[in-house]
Amino acid sequence: MNASPSQPHPAEWQETEGLLPTVERELPAGRHQFHKERLMAQIHDDLDNSGSHPARTRAAKPRNPFLRRAIVLPVAACALTGAIVTGVRMFGTSGSVTGLATGPVLTTRIGTADVHGVSQLLDRISLAAQENPGPQASAGQYIYIETKTASTHVRTVDDKSSVVSDALHTRQTWQSPDGHKGWLIEPGNTDSTGTSLDSKVEPYLNAPSYDYLATLPTDPDALLKKIYTETKGHGPSPDAEAFTTIGDLLSQSYPPGRLSAALYRAAAKIPGVVKVDDAVDAAGRHGVAVARLDEASGQRTEWIFDKETFTFLGERTVQVKGTSGDHGLIKPGMIVDTEAVTERAIVNGMKQTPSHTG
Repeated sequence: MNASPSQPHPAEWQETEGLLPTVERELPAGRHQFHKERLMAQIHDDLDNSGSHPARTRAAKPRNPFLRRAIVLPVAACALTGAIVTGVRMFGTSGSVTGLATGPVLTTRIGTADVHGVSQLLDRISLAAQENPGPQASAGQYIYIETKTASTHVRTVDDKSSVVSDALHTRQTWQSPDGHKGWLIEPGNTDSTGTSLDSKVEPYLNAPSYDYLATLPTDPDALLKKIYTETKGHGPSPDAEAFTTIGDLLSQSYPPGRLSAALYRAAAKIPGVVKVDDAVDAAGRHGVAVARLDEASGQRTEWIFDKETFTFLGERTVQVKGTSGDHGLIKPGMIVDTEAVTERAIVNGMKQTPSHTG
């Protein structure tokens, strides 16, 4: 459902004073990589002109909310360069998960997008979410999220560029309800025991804690208004950034049922949202998708749901149109990024899982 002609576009809404914090904040989810890619692209062009080509790899979009949160990035442009350099050091020269094996490019059949029926689909998904309030987390417990994930990127070595995909791998994260303590286990980013992700950053919309999610409005209009206001100036467009923000909340946190329902109803109000009858998550599960195309990149982000229960399965980004970016090597049908949520639960201790509480 597109924005009504009789109402202002959601991106034009203004929020009250005090909604936006005045302290320096990290960049919103995905924006660190967005700016880093621009810098890396410029470096690549400069190297092309100079004739110098050290080995390098550039990823499309790392899916690691905790590592993004671990770096406090001020919005001020003067600090951006230093923040990007920090990111390069953390992720290696690529920005992708270092140390992972790479293999053949992940590809898929591009599903047909249809604007008709997307509002009804989101209504059904919203109702299903509202009927499942989810468990309550208390102090001393942790929100456990397990995902399977992989990404595709351009790798350039000795002047030769090729497209490769990271091996599909499991990521496990634990986060305290207040968002101040966390733990990550992921091949390439951590050793066998994992990495502590403690943070003094106060959670907010683009780096939410479980407690923070409980404070968000569950009225779809008020929620979407807040999303547009807090993400103003980020992303390729206000609509694209709003869709990305909702997708991050769904895939990288554990929203209560009422909030999930409101997020789905809010998404129905974003222009350009469509339905895709068949999409496959990183775990190989087929589902129906709610999606949106970014015309500039030619990439379509798809939220994938079980066709019967409407449970959120995960999301992926698929190249559906050719562009001049990455020397035209990222072709239609390639999976740029994929993530499947395989487990989400409340546990009583760090590094505990639902199947192992010892």
